[in-house]
Amino acid sequence: MTTLSTPAVTPMRRRRTNRNIVPHLFLGVLVVYFLIPLWWMIINSSKDAAGLFGGTGAMWFAKDINFLGNLQDLFTYNGGIYLHWLGNSALYAIVGGVGSTAIAVLAGYGFAKFRFRGRNLSFALLLGSVMVPLTALVIPTFILFANLHLTDTIWAVILPSLLNPFGVYLMRVYAGDAVPDELLDAARVDGAGEFRTFAQVALPLMRPAVVTVLLLSMVATWNNYFLPLAMLSDNGLFPVTVGLGLWQSLASANNGGGHSLWSLIVIGSLVSIIPLIIAFLSLQKYWQGGLSIGSLK
Repeated sequence: MTTLSTPAVTPMRRRRTNRNIVPHLFLGVLVVYFLIPLWWMIINSSKDAAGLFGGTGAMWFAKDINFLGNLQDLFTYNGGIYLHWLGNSALYAIVGGVGSTAIAVLAGYGFAKFRFRGRNLSFALLLGSVMVPLTALVIPTFILFANLHLTDTIWAVILPSLLNPFGVYLMRVYAGDAVPDELLDAARVDGAGEFRTFAQVALPLMRPAVVTVLLLSMVATWNNYFLPLAMLSDNGLFPVTVGLGLWQSLASANNGGGHSLWSLIVIGSLVSIIPLIIAFLSLQKYWQGGLSIGSLK
């Protein structure tokens, strides 16, 4: 008669388990750290002005949950100006994000797959521009657009958003590795032109990087604050970031009379991140690597 015995836990396996605990604990701390602001925003978005500045704790719900009331006040305050700001942000993010992605894809593919005079120098200048903070370019950009009489228009926000040096760098690196030269040569031998080769052969292989650049561009444009603040003076053209900043300044200047406005600011901040969450969740399925594996076999 034989009995089954469980294998003994070796010291090596114990040390490996102990080593795995530390990274998991560290990641758990990071998750909690990043979720605390979101939790605070959700909690305080459910409170009215009295609950927001009352004696209840800031990290837990008040007795009266007022989500729907706050949402109704948010969308009806000042003639529904918040919805108008959301529409402006969507316009700037979609047009600027799609435009900058298209430029980055074309430029990155050109840098990766074509040989031309001055390519290395141009790419070095591009890398140098990545190091320049965007806030340092706002004042020169404002002067340029003021001379062109484009300030206080939607183009003052959209046109600067079309330039994305980091997106060009990312597309150049990805296209150089993900698009084999043999595939391009085979397409050219079959009689395909450069545009058809790019659209039907290279672009599908670059889809994960395209989606990444698109999301980064849209998020950067949506969250942009300093550029529209400097370019726009008409509150009808404000994005939601500048609009919430305007409400914050009004609430701060109003001191005791701005409690209701603070509750609108909190729930407005929560609503403003929902489109970004939807964009990430809807586009994450396109982040698929290894599309070119086996394409040459």
